[in-house]
Amino acid sequence: MPATPRRARSFGHSAHHQKLLMANLAASLFAAEGIVTTEGKAKALRPIAEKLITKAIKAQGEGPMRIHRIRQIQSYLNDKEMTNKLVNVVAPRYTGRNGGYTRVLKLGPRHGDNAPMARIELV
Repeated sequence: MPATPRRARSFGHSAHHQKLLMANLAASLFAAEGIVTTEGKAKALRPIAEKLITKAIKAQGEGPMRIHRIRQIQSYLNDKEMTNKLVNVVAPRYTGRNGGYTRVLKLGPRHGDNAPMARIELV
């Protein structure tokens, strides 16, 4: 008997809203190189940010796929400045690395609603 499929993390809104939320969190992560958010959002953001950085690393090389990869990043982030920073500033730092570009540090509960907080940052 096959295993029961697991649902992805849901943050209480539509799928479109969640995609925009993750795009905004990723843009903020690349802008500040570290953000404080809830633990669930940080864990959900990690694979998205890692894939965007990998795509930006692959866009470093010359060839016909460079523009395509930059446009893919731009279409996800919807922010030209952050796309430029990701491709030209952040990605060159990780060219020799095979993954693990982000780190999630647990901070403890938030004062107001006791939500578990975490800091996600670029390594």
